[in-house]
Amino acid sequence: MIDVLTFGEAMASLHGSGPLRLGGTLALSVAGAETNVAIGLARLGHIARWAGVVGDDELGRLVVRTLRAEAVDVSAVRVDPGHPTGLLIQESRISDITRVHYYRSGSAGSRLAPGDVTAALADVPRMLHVTGITPALGPGPRTAVEHAVRRARELGVRVCLDVNHRARLWDTAEASNVLAGLLPYVDVLVASHDELPIVAAGGPEEALRAGAGEVVVKHGAEGAEAWAGTEHVRVPARRVRVASTVGAGDAFVAGYLSGLLDGLPLGARLERAVTLGAFAVASHGDWHGLPARDELGLLTLTEGETVR
Repeated sequence: MIDVLTFGEAMASLHGSGPLRLGGTLALSVAGAETNVAIGLARLGHIARWAGVVGDDELGRLVVRTLRAEAVDVSAVRVDPGHPTGLLIQESRISDITRVHYYRSGSAGSRLAPGDVTAALADVPRMLHVTGITPALGPGPRTAVEHAVRRARELGVRVCLDVNHRARLWDTAEASNVLAGLLPYVDVLVASHDELPIVAAGGPEEALRAGAGEVVVKHGAEGAEAWAGTEHVRVPARRVRVASTVGAGDAFVAGYLSGLLDGLPLGARLERAVTLGAFAVASHGDWHGLPARDELGLLTLTEGETVR
């Protein structure tokens, strides 16, 4: 049985070690909020499926090959011969500040449609994970998200929504109109403290009244907190040396959903969420440093310690 189904756009990713305008080498990999979550879950031993559309090109093959190598189910991936796989380029501009440039207009990923979701849901998963990025990609992806959460409710599948607002894709008003409308179908709402007003101007209590079963709020270096019914828990962040913050929010979601799938109480699943977020922050790459289950305790070791 599929533990978590997620879908969206995956892109090829080029990562430079300095300002792009100066040239230099670029490392090729793949990236995407939903694929990051799927990889994080798969590394922890959960069965994760990613659905999406890639181009009939070498970059699309790289996306599928990478996910398959990370034990992510890609059986619901569709290949579109008429549109290319999207691309993003990351540059380490100064210190630990990363700048991301997207080349995704007219991409295969933006051709995602409700039919893709219907096919992916044929094997009913335990959970469905969606983000606020996908509906911002265009009418097809937006309809696909709306169809997916409604169908999940019909099937008795729990739904997680990560707001994950991208101002370059849509403005706050449009995002609020679409994402707030999904709350009656959402069991777990995840947002950073500055994103929460997009879906619930009145805070966590408003989101719960609108139908969300749980509300999880990320506070970056200050940790995170969660509300579920009358229960409220706050945990501090794990202190690590920052390498890059890219992918940290997706790692956080993977950790929280892993804890939920394992039946952990609210505080323990929040602890797992901040732990995976710390792994992402302490390593380069969107998902490369995420832990296997037997590595979850590594952050409790003394800095510089050698594991033998």
